[in-house]
Amino acid sequence: MGVGIEVINLNAWYGNNHTLQDITLNIPANHATALIGPSGCGKSTFVRCLNRMHETNPIGRVTGTVRIGDLDIYKDARPVEIRRRVGMVFQRPNPFPTMSIFDNVAAGLKLNGFRNRHALDEIVEKSLKNSALWDEVKDDLKKKSGASLSGGQQQRLCIARALAVDPEVLLMDEPASALDPVSTSKIEDLIFQLKSQYTIVIVTHNMQQAARVAEKTGFFLNGRMVEFDSTHKIFTNPSDKRTEDYITGRFG
Repeated sequence: MGVGIEVINLNAWYGNNHTLQDITLNIPANHATALIGPSGCGKSTFVRCLNRMHETNPIGRVTGTVRIGDLDIYKDARPVEIRRRVGMVFQRPNPFPTMSIFDNVAAGLKLNGFRNRHALDEIVEKSLKNSALWDEVKDDLKKKSGASLSGGQQQRLCIARALAVDPEVLLMDEPASALDPVSTSKIEDLIFQLKSQYTIVIVTHNMQQAARVAEKTGFFLNGRMVEFDSTHKIFTNPSDKRTEDYITGRFG
């Protein structure tokens, strides 16, 4: 089961650029939460703060509180432990090109010293099934490289890799923006299936996608959270005129 995320007065900078300003919200467990807003408004920075990737940038800085369950991620744990508990899927699929499909999925486990071969086989199979890829690749697990797959398959392979280390939260930064419509539909179906087991946060420019997959939606603008509410309310009766202007296409 997933855990909820509590964010209190989160601020982030790139050098002198104050990228996120006083973000406070509660992301519910075992739901999909979508983040929308124009390019450069802080959505991707926000999700990178949820697994402490923002601070990997030499000029990145964060203040405020992020709790995943009972864990204050900036006080109570090392970044490497946070990134095991909080998986990340990026905009463009990034399989390891020289590794087999099997080794791509197992990479995080092996990096953490996991060596039980039988258990590894079971985890890889389960992760590929959970990412709706098993039936397409089961006969080629160790014969083909991750880079030999189609774009949509590569993205589902990256999802399997994230799931293999047994995270509680799955962050997705525009996971379907580089994919064709059929592959996009498969990713959306997958989000529906996975949110019963994980807490999912998805950044998307596709407002129809947000409406299809997410129970909650947050609207970012100029580094601030303008509005956070049920997806239905955001898209049918937003509280803020700026949200209405964005979703009706007046800007962005």
